[in-house]
Amino acid sequence: MRAEAGLWLRRALGVGLLLGLWQLAALFFPPLVVPPIPQVAATLAELIREKALKLLDEEIPHGIAVSVDVMKQRPGRDLWDIEATIVCERDSHKGIIIGKGGAMLKKIGSAARYEIERMLEARINLRLWVKVKKDWRDSDFLIKNFGYDKKEV
Repeated sequence: MRAEAGLWLRRALGVGLLLGLWQLAALFFPPLVVPPIPQVAATLAELIREKALKLLDEEIPHGIAVSVDVMKQRPGRDLWDIEATIVCERDSHKGIIIGKGGAMLKKIGSAARYEIERMLEARINLRLWVKVKKDWRDSDFLIKNFGYDKKEV
């Protein structure tokens, strides 16, 4: 438990510092020009993936990835808009991830939102999509794009 708390604190401090730099960059560039910081986006993507795997339990193999597409703070508010895509390998997996009436996707989003809000110490508007990219784990380009190493997948 103590090791988990230390890891969470290091993540939170690192993300806080990177978000400060991101906000400084936003002063000089229009909001849509500043892309998500790779380290922050990777941390958020991994957090969303973790929640998805926990909630999906044994239903989906670990062949899912998450990419953070948009991450911006609303001007003058302590509110972040984050848009992420969960990528799976098969159409049948997409249905399982979304769930009946979107129930499973909502659970994943709620669990991830709670953790992200704690980490960023800000309110979050999290929007999730699910896309199928057949055999994405066989593509070196996609593996690198999702922030993984070919040896780890």
